[in-house]
Amino acid sequence: MPIKISRKTTAVLLMILSAVSFTGMNACVRISGELPTVQKAFFRNFVAAIFAVIMLIRSRTPIKIQQGCKFPMIMRAVCGTVGVLCNFYAVDKLDLADASMLNKLSPFFAVIFSMMILKEKTSPVQIITVITAFIGSLFVIRPTFSNMELIPSLIGFTGGMGAGAAYTFVRYMKQKGEKSAMIVFFFSMFSCMVTLPFMIAGFVPMSGKQLLMLLLAGLFAAGGQFAITGAYSFAPAKEVSVYDYSQVIFSTITGFFLFDQVPSALSFIGYFIIISAAVWTFINNNKIPDAKNGKDNSDA
Repeated sequence: MPIKISRKTTAVLLMILSAVSFTGMNACVRISGELPTVQKAFFRNFVAAIFAVIMLIRSRTPIKIQQGCKFPMIMRAVCGTVGVLCNFYAVDKLDLADASMLNKLSPFFAVIFSMMILKEKTSPVQIITVITAFIGSLFVIRPTFSNMELIPSLIGFTGGMGAGAAYTFVRYMKQKGEKSAMIVFFFSMFSCMVTLPFMIAGFVPMSGKQLLMLLLAGLFAAGGQFAITGAYSFAPAKEVSVYDYSQVIFSTITGFFLFDQVPSALSFIGYFIIISAAVWTFINNNKIPDAKNGKDNSDA
């Protein structure tokens, strides 16, 4: 007799699969070695662009931006590109877990940008969780002049900010009825076009292993994107988004076994504070009816 799995369980499993996929992406980026960040970002987005084209063809979605979405589409692409570049730089310079955690600050930045851009009202609980997450990030960044990883940490922090802004513009466009495939396609193509001139100017010849790692990074990124899209189609974001933080666990394990990385005690304190803020948000959001709290992060 076949085992029946509930929609929420399916969503949770897909969210965890997404976390594993993005961990794989970061690991492949790290393994690819000393290559320019723009070169790594280009190949990541080139593979994503191919998948986006396939999505457009299969869904028979015309390549046309919805009315009122042109500026948000451009801003989503700009912020998303900044987010990817900063994240890849941080992955190369920091422990895998630290880079992943700084990138996972994006939901908290999304709260700030939603208030500024979408004019959404922010509850006291949201304000407290944003402040708490920021305090947690300080333990990961360790902002002292003696910290040799300060600059990469600040760049990783900026990457989380860029991703948070991208989430916000995606949300705005989804409210306007823009198609997911179109958002993914435009972002992927924009990122490729922006990074291509810089990649050509500073191109570093790659070994077969390096090229394979970058192509795998793109495949993992596409897999993670499909998995997270599927997760949010099976259950509301407020019910499953917290499981995205499992990526930090997978990144810590991967960093230890592949790169002999052990995060500092302060980093672990930061992880605990940030994840606690996310869990608190998760619990609070589940007390709010769905109609007031709909959200789609699948294209971020």
